[in-house]
Amino acid sequence: MIEFKQFWYYLTRYIDGFLIAGILLLMFVGLTTLYSATGANLGKVCNQAINMLIALVIMWLIANIPLQQIMRLALPIYFLGMVLLIGVALFGEINNGARRWLDIGVTRIQPSELMKIAVPLMMAWYFDKHEITLRFRDYVGATLLLLLPVALILRQPDLGTALLIAVSGFYVLFLAGLSSRVILGSLITGLCSMPLLWSFMHDYQRRRITTLLDPSQDALGAGYHTIQSTIAIGSGGIVGKGWQNGTQTQLDFLPEQSTDFIFAVFSEEFGLVGNVLLLLLYLAIIGRCLVITANASTQFTRLIAGSITLTFFTYIFVNMGMVSGILPVVGVPLPLISYGGTSIVTMLLGFGILMSIKTHPKLVKT
Repeated sequence: MIEFKQFWYYLTRYIDGFLIAGILLLMFVGLTTLYSATGANLGKVCNQAINMLIALVIMWLIANIPLQQIMRLALPIYFLGMVLLIGVALFGEINNGARRWLDIGVTRIQPSELMKIAVPLMMAWYFDKHEITLRFRDYVGATLLLLLPVALILRQPDLGTALLIAVSGFYVLFLAGLSSRVILGSLITGLCSMPLLWSFMHDYQRRRITTLLDPSQDALGAGYHTIQSTIAIGSGGIVGKGWQNGTQTQLDFLPEQSTDFIFAVFSEEFGLVGNVLLLLLYLAIIGRCLVITANASTQFTRLIAGSITLTFFTYIFVNMGMVSGILPVVGVPLPLISYGGTSIVTMLLGFGILMSIKTHPKLVKT
């Protein structure tokens, strides 16, 4: 009995109990919804469970690493990610007109996923090094660290991932104290340059925007996803049709129902009540992450914790907005719910960093 208590102590001493409880609940919801979305495909559910288990192990390992060591990894991880992105540009595999994957012999990897953590980690490290003498030129330097990988990812092209990385980097800039006048000026400049940006967009990216305004203009093409997902959400009503009883899902009208549009499956089966409970669970996790951010003791920990938390919120907002038809379809998964191993590993790696910040306060400089 004593040995078990010791084992349990060493297993959980760097794990935040509230946060891990919320994560495990979301994973349970994800597996339950996935079982229905795949037509009771137990093999796919088991694969996802294995992905989750691997991600949990990675989260546990990161949570046990003191923050000084994570800080030392910021530059090498960023440099490795940039090398891999250049490798994708030169030697990457082309699928459906996009060059996003790199074959390294043993397996294929998507380096842009690594940059979702590497970019805010690097920017937080950069601001921590310049904390005492922080000037406007330091913000310019941090912006360059952000724009280089974003430009390479846009070239693939992968607009959704590029925007998410840009947003995560912006959160670091904002939390580091970037002037509101600069932010407002950049926003106005961006809006004024929209006609120019439109000319550089790919045809499929333009269709996503025009389809958002009127999905019926291409009901069997670009607008099909939005039309079917909104029908599924609306048909769920207040309490939903019940688990495995969603007609849009079970009759295969809903596309990408196990990945990007799994929220529509959940909405159809569990209705408004289920959506409210899911949102409350997400909000509880975000709230806990904000508490960890507020209690962070250094510039580095505050910036990386805040960026991870706000990026997690952005994933939720963009996916639900996309499925509900209020945002363009950009291929963003619903965190810890959608099928896919890479996104879950990336997300839990970030949560591992948050847990390390929470449980290693004495090991971080003050």
